[in-house]
Amino acid sequence: RTKRYTNCFEYMFIFSKGQPNVCNYLETKCKTAGNKKNRNNNGTFSQNSADRPREEITTTKETKILDNVWEYPVGGKKDLGHPAIFPEKLAEDHILSWSNENDLIYDPFMGSGTTAKMAILNKRNWIGSEIAKEYCEIAEKRINENL
Repeated sequence: RTKRYTNCFEYMFIFSKGQPNVCNYLETKCKTAGNKKNRNNNGTFSQNSADRPREEITTTKETKILDNVWEYPVGGKKDLGHPAIFPEKLAEDHILSWSNENDLIYDPFMGSGTTAKMAILNKRNWIGSEIAKEYCEIAEKRINENL
């Protein structure tokens, strides 16, 4: 941790055979929701001003599509017996973004079964792979609780 910045993000990889078939964008509230802006004759926006010519007044939308950096609290559910529990909301947001009900979700590093749990709760089918027997037992328990 010396002489460098702390890494504050983690990449998420989404794999599909060919181009993804599903993209359900997640949205968030706009900080400027309801604000009015002028669209000038040249197509640019400016704040309301009587001395500037304007073509139309627009109102900022209530929501917008999320950008590619999502923030989640981490470090919860230590009582499950796994050292690095995947945030449930992160798994759920990816499942909702890249699949529809009854689609198949595959987690190649299943760990404690968070992805399977969230797939079940969001009406998706799932397959998972995990090499560690103790984590398979944790995942099996969590999955059975949500069937």
